[in-house]
Amino acid sequence: MYRVLLLGSAPNSIIARKWDKDNFDRIVAINNAWQVRDDWDDLIYPHDLLPERMPSIVKENQNLVDEESFVPAQNKYGGFIYAGGTMAFTAAYWILDHYKPKQIAFMGCDMHYPKEGPTHFYGTGDPDPLRDDISLTSLEACAARFYVFALQQGCQSVNLSQLPSRLIFPRASQTRSELSSFLPALDQNAVNDALALEKELGYFVLSGRYWKVASIIDRKHMLELDKLWLSAVPSVLTKHL
Repeated sequence: MYRVLLLGSAPNSIIARKWDKDNFDRIVAINNAWQVRDDWDDLIYPHDLLPERMPSIVKENQNLVDEESFVPAQNKYGGFIYAGGTMAFTAAYWILDHYKPKQIAFMGCDMHYPKEGPTHFYGTGDPDPLRDDISLTSLEACAARFYVFALQQGCQSVNLSQLPSRLIFPRASQTRSELSSFLPALDQNAVNDALALEKELGYFVLSGRYWKVASIIDRKHMLELDKLWLSAVPSVLTKHL
């Protein structure tokens, strides 16, 4: 697998309707993003997505991905508490585990919400990643952690959006191109320190429903982890912070 498009529900995600599917090997839609285009391959969604938000028709070659699939995948990468409990990151880790691609291209996943006007392509919705959640003390740090895990698996993370973003990934074009020969060097000491701290803290919930134990998670420790993950990636990726 070479390139997977991960499609979220930001207002600019409708731009992807015009893109040639030949630019991607798979298209994975998150939640309502299946409405952006009808040739998606996988729709990944949480248990609380309302039934009326689901597609009425699922083609034979399309797959629905729920927690029975994405929770075990997420757990292979340390679980939801460390990865960030919002679907953009959950979907990304599932793609990394399931498809093992060379590149994941994010679109409509900026998690940057305007104060006025539509927050999603379908209108105004709940800015889920901005909720007070112990796993989301820094969206940028969550993105940095994913960037590291993906890169260590030989996968590049790029952002196809040109709007302000909480993702720290390099910007790229929707057109298919060869993988960049330039892979930024990680600060391996920071990576090792972050992984060691995660292991020491032992914040892991097999079921994925980490909010049931949120009261025992120390926010100070999570903020310490955020700093380590951000310091692990090249400064060029976090220059907008």
